Amino acid sequence: MSLRATARIRADADGGLPLLVGDGPLALRRTRAAGPPAGPAGPYGEAPGPYTRVTVVGAMSAPLGGDRLAIETEVCDGARLLVDSAAATLALPGRSAEPAAYDVRITVGDGGVLRWLPEQMVSVRGSDLRMRTVVELAPTARLVLREEQILGRHGEPPGTLVTRLTVRRAGRPLLDQELAFGPGAPGGWDGGAVLGGHRATGQLLVVDPAFADKPVESRLFGEHAAVTPLAGPAALATAVAPDALVLRRLLDRALAELAPF
Repeated sequence: MSLRATARIRADADGGLPLLVGDGPLALRRTRAAGPPAGPAGPYGEAPGPYTRVTVVGAMSAPLGGDRLAIETEVCDGARLLVDSAAATLALPGRSAEPAAYDVRITVGDGGVLRWLPEQMVSVRGSDLRMRTVVELAPTARLVLREEQILGRHGEPPGTLVTRLTVRRAGRPLLDQELAFGPGAPGGWDGGAVLGGHRATGQLLVVDPAFADKPVESRLFGEHAAVTPLAGPAALATAVAPDALVLRRLLDRALAELAPF
């Protein structure tokens, strides 16, 4: 039998979590706060002090074929929230021939800050996953969002993985990108124009109103990694790598440079 589960998070400006509800394999835990010490409010009215931190803990193996999982997150005006995960997520084959679905729906209010930094998504041989992330940002919201895809465990080919990231700021499109890998993807996904034989790929999106006055410059920060500015204002760092460790090092470098908040 396929699984249906939706976890929900709401963060307030005072550091509270009026809504923190796990479901099925998506267990949510409030963990130790992280971030800078308390101080004056930021230039866009964001709350001072450390981030409220929520860690997603996998309570069972998921997503399997046919599963429908979702996380809904609301960052209220002036709130600061960090969401991470305790371990990588494995997309696994299941009894159902239907692909699994994993939807992430995020809203960040004015002056709100969200750092969305989960561990990697691993596409296991024989799996089929459709992952969709939709983000709605207020005009003065700030966002750091990391996605990492590992195509197969060590020594195995990947399953099919299709991911789509849609971000709107102040009601206007900022980024809408779809990636597809594995045997169910269009041809060429593993060629020189896409992965070039690598098995780890990822991106880091940073949305910061400060970029309106000082846009990020396009540049390489590795042999197979680059930062590009987006209209919005935002910056996107993308990388491919031979393994998860190298990929994380590249994206951590981009994170330190692009998102000091």
